[in-house]
Amino acid sequence: MSRIALSSPALSRTTTTAIAVVSALGLGLGLTSCSSGGSGQVGANAKQTLTVWAMGEEGARIDGVAKKFNEKYPDITVKVTPIGWDVAHQKLVSAAAADKLPDMAQLGSTWVGEFIDLGVLEPVDTKTFKKDDFFPAAWKGNEKDGEVYGVPWYVDTRVLYYRTDLAEKAGVDKAPVTWDEHLELAESLKKLDSTKWAFSLPAGGQGSWQNWLPYLFSAGGSLTDADGRLTLDSPEAITAFTEYQKYFEAGLAKNTTAAPGYDVIKDFGADRVPMFASGPWMVQNINDQLPQLKGKWDAVPLPHGEQPASMIGGSSLVSFASSEHKAAAQEFTKFLTDATTQADWYEMAKSLPANKAAWQEPALKNADVDVFRKSLDSAGDVPPLAQWEQIAHEIDVTLEKLAKGGDPATLAGQLQKKTEGMVG
Repeated sequence: MSRIALSSPALSRTTTTAIAVVSALGLGLGLTSCSSGGSGQVGANAKQTLTVWAMGEEGARIDGVAKKFNEKYPDITVKVTPIGWDVAHQKLVSAAAADKLPDMAQLGSTWVGEFIDLGVLEPVDTKTFKKDDFFPAAWKGNEKDGEVYGVPWYVDTRVLYYRTDLAEKAGVDKAPVTWDEHLELAESLKKLDSTKWAFSLPAGGQGSWQNWLPYLFSAGGSLTDADGRLTLDSPEAITAFTEYQKYFEAGLAKNTTAAPGYDVIKDFGADRVPMFASGPWMVQNINDQLPQLKGKWDAVPLPHGEQPASMIGGSSLVSFASSEHKAAAQEFTKFLTDATTQADWYEMAKSLPANKAAWQEPALKNADVDVFRKSLDSAGDVPPLAQWEQIAHEIDVTLEKLAKGGDPATLAGQLQKKTEGMVG
C-alpha cells in the first residue's frame, strides 16, 4: 500500500464479496448501526475510552499525538488499533456487518463512498469543520447528496520526478511544463546509452488508474458529470487515453505490467529510468536510498495539457453512526485536523496537511514542499462512488489494452459501457 492511501492491494478482489456479505446479513445494517448509537451518548468531558482504527504508518505513530490530546481531555482514553492497509478494508466491512465498528477510523480517500452507501458513517458537523479550511478536492471526496461524511486528515498528490543531470546530458536544461515538452524530453532521454525506459508509466495493472487520472483532469475532464453519471468516454477522456498511449507507441515506456514488487528507485538511481510520477513520500526515499544523486534530480508539477492538474489522495477521519462517543470523536478529529497539530504530524510522519492553514506553520514553510502545494491546488478529485474499486479495476484493464495498441476511442466507449451501471 502506498502512502497515498487511495486503495488497498486486495480491494479489487474483495470489495464485491464483502458487500455481498454485508447485504446477506440484512438490508437493515445501516439502521442497526445508527440506532445502536442513538441513546446513551457520552459527553466529551466524561470519563471514557475512544476507540480508533488507523492504518499503516499512521496507525503506528498516532499514539504519540493522542497523548498530547489527553493533556486537554484527560478523561478521554484514546485506544488506537493499528491495522495494515492490506487487511484494513476487509476488517472494516466485516466489522460493519457485525455491528462492531470502532468509534472512529481513518479511511483511504477512495473508500468513503462505499461506507456512505453502507449507511454506517456519521455525518460531519459542517459548523465545526469548515469546507474552506481544506483543499477543495479532498473535501469533495467526502461529500455526497449535500452531506459530508469525513474530514480530510492528510493529502497526497502526484508530481514528476526526473534526473536533471541526465536531462542536461541529453541537451535539455529546463523542466517540462506541457505534454509536448514532456514527450520531447522522454525522446531525448531515450537516446542516452544508459536509458532502458525514458518514463516509468504503468501499462495497466492494479492502481495504474492513479497515473491516468491527472491526464484526464489536465484535459479538462472529470470522472462524472453534474448529474453524477460516469463520463469515461468523453472527448476529454479520449484525449487523456491518447496522450497516455503515446509513450508506449514510441517505445518510451514499457508496454507490459511491472513485476510484483518492482521498485523504480533502483532504476532511477542506475540511470535506466530517468523519469517517473509519484507521491511526496518518494522525496525521502530518494534522499535515503540514493544519496549520491544529491543535486542531480528534481520534483516538478506534472506536465499538462489544457490546464495544470494532478490528482488528490490521502485519508479522511470518519466517525461511525453506532458510536456512543461521538462528542469525543469530534473533539479528537478537531485536534488531529488543527493547523498546529497537522504541522507537528508532518514533522513526525511527513504526511502533507489537509488543512491549508498548516502550510503557513514553520514546519511546512521551512520544508521543500512547494511543488506539492502547487499540485494540490490544481488537483482533481475522485467522487465518493460506492463501487469505485470495480470502476478503478476496469480503468486498469483498459490501460493494459491501451498499452498494447488498442484504439483510445474504442476502449473509452467499451469502458463506459462496462462501468455506467456501477453508479446508482
